[in-house]
Amino acid sequence: MKDAVQDPRTREDTPSGAGAAAILAAGLGCFLLGALTVLGDQSSLCKALLNFYKPTGPLSGVTTVAVAVWLITWAIFHRLWRHREVPLGRICWIAFALLALGIVLTLPF
Repeated sequence: MKDAVQDPRTREDTPSGAGAAAILAAGLGCFLLGALTVLGDQSSLCKALLNFYKPTGPLSGVTTVAVAVWLITWAIFHRLWRHREVPLGRICWIAFALLALGIVLTLPF
């Protein structure tokens, strides 16, 4: 019986850029969700601009913009980093900090 065909690339030579792009974009999206939530609550102009669907209110715009920015930044970072080795540990810490800030910004005060 023939051996199964193996992927010639191993974990050691696979660049970390594509994964780092996804992680950092997710952190940015979470932070933007929190920041837009605060802006939508505090500013009447932002509240009006983010009101994409009247029954939902500004939350419709907050989530739509945050998801759009997440996808756009993911695509940009992926294109820039897909064949590169990037400092994954530092990217993870930055993404975690952005996630934490986004969570704090969505807490009711």
